[in-house]
Amino acid sequence: MRAIVVGAGDVGYDVARLLSLQRHDVTVVDTDPEKIDHVRDTLDVLAVVGSGTSAAALREARIEEADLMVAVTDIDEVNLIASMLAERVGKSSAHTTTIARVRGDEFTGPDSVLRLDDFGIDHIIHPEQSTANEVVSLLRRAAATDVIEFVGGRLQLVGIRVDPEASVVGRTLVEISRMSALPFRIMGISRGVRTIVPSGDATVQGGDQVFVLVESGRVAEVARVLGKEAGRLRHVMILGGTNVGERVAAGLVGRSRKEGGMEVKIVEAARARAEYLAETVEGALVIHGDPADIDLLVREGLAETDALVALTADEESNLVSCLMAKHLEVRKTVALLSKSAYIPISQSIGLDAAVSQKLAVSREVLRFLRGSHVRSVATVHGLDAEILELVADVGSPITRAPLAQQRLPKGVLLGAVVGDRVEIATGRTHIRPGQRAVVFATPERVGDVEPLFSA
Repeated sequence: MRAIVVGAGDVGYDVARLLSLQRHDVTVVDTDPEKIDHVRDTLDVLAVVGSGTSAAALREARIEEADLMVAVTDIDEVNLIASMLAERVGKSSAHTTTIARVRGDEFTGPDSVLRLDDFGIDHIIHPEQSTANEVVSLLRRAAATDVIEFVGGRLQLVGIRVDPEASVVGRTLVEISRMSALPFRIMGISRGVRTIVPSGDATVQGGDQVFVLVESGRVAEVARVLGKEAGRLRHVMILGGTNVGERVAAGLVGRSRKEGGMEVKIVEAARARAEYLAETVEGALVIHGDPADIDLLVREGLAETDALVALTADEESNLVSCLMAKHLEVRKTVALLSKSAYIPISQSIGLDAAVSQKLAVSREVLRFLRGSHVRSVATVHGLDAEILELVADVGSPITRAPLAQQRLPKGVLLGAVVGDRVEIATGRTHIRPGQRAVVFATPERVGDVEPLFSA
């Protein structure tokens, strides 16, 4: 597939890297010559200096041959115009799929005058909102290191770190499943730098990060089976009133009115931004001050806080603030990170969870690299695998017999099937056409999964 990425910032660079690793032909377009030079020096892609709003620059990038256009600059209007140009001057023989990053609500809010269809764009990516949703989910699940939803929220993949003294340590997955009548499936285990596709006789060790697929609403029960008490978080401090921070605070305050009891503080360095947040985020206490000032945070009650969420633009500051919070025995810490080197080590040095806007964008782009029956593709930190949500086509191989009679490739694990009800998969499970399934696959086996669900 031939793809064009407009924007060579952090997000655009990561999208281009991802597409290149998937062995697609990629061209990157950006107005900054230094960024283009960096792309040329470090990635196996073509690069063009120019604007995504220029038809000439897009033609130089061979837009006429492109199957996919991903516009992810920091300017919404540039992304929208680039996507419109791709639609107008792109392939004449087939449709060019367009994906645009849009950060503001002017084009995506409920009161927007212009809609997605007006621009001819196939899909809008809102990484700030996606990241904020992930943070809110993590704070609702106190024991979780990762939370990903599937099938419209009916299923959740939850990451849980197993404590060395937990009762499940040394037990096999079969033994663990017998400890409770709760239906769940351990889809993967991250142990150090290894990703394990577990069989029934695999054992859980202290320090393992296990990824459990379970019906939504039953996460707390799974956490207790694995030795975690999923108590509620009532006091949350957010460092950084960024777009993500604002959306997290709004999500937590909005939920607290329904679920009761959550208090939110936002620490923001810029006075004008702090005043804006105080006026717009109703129900949150906004503190004007430096989020990196530990003395200020302690005075404002950091030691009595249940959760600290560090969302400033300074990643090093986010890491240090979270480590200090853990030293003060704050129950849960979440840091916004983007540098690839920081994310894998974040939990090993003491953080509970890390979120990344780049990963939110990558998940959206991955879905468009798959077949039409793939509804979503997810990746998680520390797990060298993809989790796919697929719909079974009529006549597809996966529908021909129960799972026990099928020879699934090694490295592929089917976790759950959703139709009228949620069913955690067993050997007796028989997938019917139109049902959705959640499948775990190692990178070398992802290509083997789609043919199973396709006619």
